[in-house]
Amino acid sequence: MHQPYYKNLLTQEIEMPWVRLHGTKDYLDMVKILENYPLIHQTFNLVPSLVEQLESYLNENPKDKFLELSYKYAEELTEEERRFLLERFFMIDKQRVISIFPRYYELYLKKKKKLAFNTQDLLDLQVWFNLAWIDPYFRQEIPELYNLIKKARFFTEEEKRIVLETQRDILRKIIPTYKELMAKGQIEITISPYYHPILPLIYNIKVALEAEPKAILPKVDFSYPEDVKAQIEEAIRFYKDRFGKEPQGMWPSEESVSQHILDYIIQAGINWIVTDEGILFKSLKKKKRDTQLLYQPYILKRKEGNLNIIFRDRNLSDLISFVYYNWDTKQAVDNFMFHIQNIVSAFKDKDVLLTVAMDGENAWEYYLNDGHYFLESLYERLSNTSFVKCVTVSEYLKMFPPHLEIKRLSAGSWIYANFSKWIGNPYKNCAWKTLAEARRHLNQDLNLDENTLQLAKKQIYIAEGSDWFWWYGEDHSDFDALFRMHLINFYKIIKKEIPAYLKIPLKES
Repeated sequence: MHQPYYKNLLTQEIEMPWVRLHGTKDYLDMVKILENYPLIHQTFNLVPSLVEQLESYLNENPKDKFLELSYKYAEELTEEERRFLLERFFMIDKQRVISIFPRYYELYLKKKKKLAFNTQDLLDLQVWFNLAWIDPYFRQEIPELYNLIKKARFFTEEEKRIVLETQRDILRKIIPTYKELMAKGQIEITISPYYHPILPLIYNIKVALEAEPKAILPKVDFSYPEDVKAQIEEAIRFYKDRFGKEPQGMWPSEESVSQHILDYIIQAGINWIVTDEGILFKSLKKKKRDTQLLYQPYILKRKEGNLNIIFRDRNLSDLISFVYYNWDTKQAVDNFMFHIQNIVSAFKDKDVLLTVAMDGENAWEYYLNDGHYFLESLYERLSNTSFVKCVTVSEYLKMFPPHLEIKRLSAGSWIYANFSKWIGNPYKNCAWKTLAEARRHLNQDLNLDENTLQLAKKQIYIAEGSDWFWWYGEDHSDFDALFRMHLINFYKIIKKEIPAYLKIPLKES
């Protein structure tokens, strides 16, 4: 479970609403669904910067423009605010979500035809945008929401407030529900480095050449092992404060790993990490996929200590993430179970560990009913099989400690077992150059008080996050603006002149 850091540290404005909206659609229902399937033990990864942002909606008075314009009376919206609603309040899957609600789809078509919206249209749009982002589970289970779905149109301002306050109630229950199921032993909660950086590249961007020797890197030095250490240790502290104990497992951001970062993870007390099968086969110098090697944990022995590592089945993980949403539910579940049965047949009476690891939030809006039909059917089938036992990673490692060792872990991520999604094209490299220029100031005598220095570090750590580099080179201007906003704020914090190149999109600089 992960979102980029959308909050402006200086103004406290939340630039995009995705933490709040995914919070009402994905994070709570994904764990509550397990209450009906006690035999399904599952591992969830919560990125600290996501949880921090969720908490800001509960503990502060967030300046979320999307939320503020949702609360504002429709009749009082300015012309500019009306345009904002028309541009932004249809930002959800058209086929699986908007089209299943006749009034929302009617408004969508009206906007496409560039027809004028009256006050009631705008009020209905405010309601539908926020209501549609609430998970179907809650729309069905909460009577007030269920009645609004049936009403469909001619909403009142009071009904709109019910939707928005219900969103807050859902957010409030997320972490307590995870803690409850963790206490019961049904789930394990793991952690990622605090602001979701690509740790091997933070250690040294030249590590990218180990994963892809032909990669074209920016002509700049960027190597900050101390930031690797800080991002990990801050995550551990955050986890311990929220959950009352230290995490056993870590999901390195984007499953990005290398030999260089292992000692920092071991020093932090982590027992196991997860990455992609491609890293396993590169580490073992295997040119072909070999499930005999894949379906078991390994151990990494270092001077600092030992670290367990598991590798996900890329094929089965990607089927759920990117393929099955186009299929009939029964056919999709049948196909998944067919693959598992083949694995069981291939290994006969041997015990094997099959790891399915995937994005926790983004796939489901492409499924019917936000993935509930698929997940409920899958969990039912898994619960009723005699040849599968669903366990958390730590449960498995206690029963079957690894006996095979990897001498040297290859560098790479879940995408192509390299780092090309974050470095290597001109736009991504330009972003690294701007980050490097900002980061070098922290190694200078800035004459800042301790609180200001810590704020400056936090701002740099945010700018080290993976998402900004992911989107550079693609048509995604929102993330360019966010990245530059974070760096501009850094220069303001340290009281240095803001470089001119940060005032225009980096792809134009």
